[in-house]
Amino acid sequence: MNPASVLLLAFAADVYCGQGELSGEPTQTTVLLQTRLTAIPGPQLSSEGDVPGAAGVVCFEWGTTEQLTEAFRTDWQNATADHDFIVRTKLSGLIPGTEYFYRCVHGLSQDVVQTGPVRRFRTLPANDSRRSVSFCMGSCMNYHSFMHGKPNGGGPVTATEEDKALGYPSFAAMTALRPDFFIGTGDIVYYDHPPREAAQTVPELRRKWHEQFRFPRLIDFFSRTPAYWSKDDHDFRFNDADTHGARLPSTSTGIGLFREQLPIVEAGDADSPTYRTHRIHRDVQLWFLEGRDYRSDNRQPDGPEKTIWGKEQKQWLQQTLLASDATWKILISPTPMVGPDRNSKTDNHANLAGFRYEADSFFQWLKDHHQDRVLCFCGDRHWQYHSIHPMGVEEFCTGALNDENAIRGEKPGGKKTTDPEGLIRQPYIYKDPTGGFLHVKISSPTDQSAELIISHYDDTGRILNSVTKTAAE
Repeated sequence: MNPASVLLLAFAADVYCGQGELSGEPTQTTVLLQTRLTAIPGPQLSSEGDVPGAAGVVCFEWGTTEQLTEAFRTDWQNATADHDFIVRTKLSGLIPGTEYFYRCVHGLSQDVVQTGPVRRFRTLPANDSRRSVSFCMGSCMNYHSFMHGKPNGGGPVTATEEDKALGYPSFAAMTALRPDFFIGTGDIVYYDHPPREAAQTVPELRRKWHEQFRFPRLIDFFSRTPAYWSKDDHDFRFNDADTHGARLPSTSTGIGLFREQLPIVEAGDADSPTYRTHRIHRDVQLWFLEGRDYRSDNRQPDGPEKTIWGKEQKQWLQQTLLASDATWKILISPTPMVGPDRNSKTDNHANLAGFRYEADSFFQWLKDHHQDRVLCFCGDRHWQYHSIHPMGVEEFCTGALNDENAIRGEKPGGKKTTDPEGLIRQPYIYKDPTGGFLHVKISSPTDQSAELIISHYDDTGRILNSVTKTAAE
């Protein structure tokens, strides 16, 4: 090898993918692949407490065999500072219900590149498929409380030094379950924690994503698990943020950064709505709701004009629900619709001075249109529960992903709750605060035995609660 080639190889080694790769928004025939070029390999942060980016080139090789024999290759793309050195590409023409393999090829230039480890994802099955499908769902991943042993509301502090090096234990527990995909339903990062060092500028906001996604447990999990993402207040602007006010970060920055950092839409797409629906099984369809972009001022008096969803999203939701013949229709909401919640808040559909009118009107619409198998899976509240609204809508809350962000929670009938009269039925609320997640499995080997199994797990992988629903009910 001549000296020039040796020098090029040395330079190529200075470009890394320190946050691994992400596959996102899988459909029956498409998926988004993403990586970020970095100047350091991770998982350790730089002396400035960041994972700095690096300019270079990226393409992806992909195929249906783990050896990637006869692999396809995407076009080369440049990783630039304008987009935080993130590269994202869309694969199309894929086969439903098929496992695919891919790897990142990257370097300072196309002349000398490195090939990353093989990753994988599975496309959604055909609409009439009876193949079992499972997924995990998590929320409220508070980096500061996890790394610094600062409970955010009275939860236990359990993170060991090993955990702080590897990342949240919930991701090891979810990896062991081998889900088909993951749903992150908001508060993936906390821009406003710690409060005295709240992120406001674009570099500060980006740093929150860098420090979160460099953990080995997250890289390992997402190397084999595609994901769908929704944002909430803390990964949008700040606690209980709406679209009003001059406090930084601005609304446009919050919306733009979320689209930049996670594979939800194609690179550069600033217009497509982030509410969407996916049929994941013959018996199950998911609706991902956007809870921040269209909302009214939280302080506005509740009533017909106050909305979280906005007129267009609400019409879309009703039309697509009526058009679906899925046995179970699951709403993925960043915030609760049933609760109960604390009565001091005005941020969500369960709150008395929040957006209760919109929620109750929607529940009545479901009843009037005989939509009796609509479930709500929500994040935001830092405790796990299963609640049933007086009009019959059931809600399962994921709780917080890490122990340090968990709290005890509210029960129906509490004087300081949004349900002081105890009208909500609550079959489950966890006994002690713990980090964890939801695990959902859909199994329908025959037309008569379709099952939907919804389970709450703690962050060690222990089942705390499980509910089984059958199509015959």
